[in-house]
Amino acid sequence: MHEVSIMESAVSMAVETARKSGSDRVLAVRLRVGVLSGVVPEALRFAFDVVCQGTPAEGSALEMELVPAGGWCPVCQADFEYAEFPGECPRCHEPNGELRRGRELEITSVEIS
Repeated sequence: MHEVSIMESAVSMAVETARKSGSDRVLAVRLRVGVLSGVVPEALRFAFDVVCQGTPAEGSALEMELVPAGGWCPVCQADFEYAEFPGECPRCHEPNGELRRGRELEITSVEIS
């Protein structure tokens, strides 16, 4: 389960951010997770709870913003969400298009005390 190693890195970065800010406690970690990122949000949540044990992030909240797959059609210049990926532009039905969002996996913020 690669979600554990991902959360180990995220919690480590959050704890380091807290320490550099002179804090001894992480209250929350916020992530953006794309539906095409290759991770399972429920597995990330489980891994987060396990990885936080015994660290300054123990008991902290994990908040995830799920990002749908979205694209841009070079034919009709439409920005759209994919109903399924790969797919087609819902306006002109051009196949595939350019994937512009949905692969995100990033820390957006860390709340400390």
